[in-house]
Amino acid sequence: MRRENLIYCGIDWAEKTHDVALVDDTGQLLAKRHITDDASGYKILVDLLAEYGDTEENPIPVAIETSRGLLVAVLRTGKRQVFAINPTAAARYRDRHSVSRKKSDPGDALVLANILRTDMHAHRPLPNDSDLAQAVAVLARAQQDATWNRQQIANQLRSLLCEYYPSALAAADGWKNGLCRPEVREVLRSAPTPTRAARLTRTQLQAALKRAGRQRGVEAEAERLRDVFRADWAHQPLPVENALGKQMLPLLIQLEAACTAADDLAEAVEEAFPQHPDAGEVGRRRGTRGLGPFPTAPSRTVRTSFPVHGSPVIDSEWRLWPVPRGCAGGIFGKPRGFCACVLPSGESTDPGPVGVVA
Repeated sequence: MRRENLIYCGIDWAEKTHDVALVDDTGQLLAKRHITDDASGYKILVDLLAEYGDTEENPIPVAIETSRGLLVAVLRTGKRQVFAINPTAAARYRDRHSVSRKKSDPGDALVLANILRTDMHAHRPLPNDSDLAQAVAVLARAQQDATWNRQQIANQLRSLLCEYYPSALAAADGWKNGLCRPEVREVLRSAPTPTRAARLTRTQLQAALKRAGRQRGVEAEAERLRDVFRADWAHQPLPVENALGKQMLPLLIQLEAACTAADDLAEAVEEAFPQHPDAGEVGRRRGTRGLGPFPTAPSRTVRTSFPVHGSPVIDSEWRLWPVPRGCAGGIFGKPRGFCACVLPSGESTDPGPVGVVA
């Protein structure tokens, strides 16, 4: 079937099933389907698009409320434009079609299709990145999520230690990264209560530090910890203190796993990123090794993509500043990933285009 009119597709995504709607440029509903999240469902969707004129050279654009998953991977094959619409934005568009707050999956699919029909210019399609670039993005997002999870567990542990173990917090404050340090976790494992910590000898403290991987200044740190633990501190009643110590140990195990996951994913990112053909031009991310910007040639065409977390910033001198690890991103209402924290002092915080060289 040859496409005489523009056609738009909207997909209301769910875990097991999806609703699909096709509309033309007048807003007329052409077709709707309810498909499953498996190979047969994907085939039904592809056949439906082909029935209404979808071709490799002229694919039908698709709007969906997610940018991840197998369905999105299938849709992104070829030259098709896939628009990931924020669910909150889709809910606002829903009010244009109905004053009722009732949610309907087929109705949401129709709303998404009409978003492209009326406001495609206001939304950005997913970037047509290479498979390697997508893999790096997956690892970078996973590492960022692991970092957030690690900090969340560390905050829970800190809150619990405030209730009965202030000496542990005082000891952790002497190190960078605090409770996430392996030395702190090893000491807490050896002495989950302040009473037991006060009984630790210099030899036991040195052994704990060495098990945590510390090689320098072991004696000095052991002496510092011994002085902190044996200082005058307020104590909970002994039974309550022991109970809180038992409550702390599972949190410590979770923190250990979160720290390991964050470190492993950070290594995976650093291994995958140099494999990209333009890695030498972008350079390793500033912050991992304390490096500055890496010059790029203004005459070279740099394809910009939708700014996501971890995208480098191009400053006014056409230098790429990779976003440092741990940056939360988001300034002046820009999407997360439009990060200016890496720019030198005095540089504009709104440098202009953001993109990944691909």
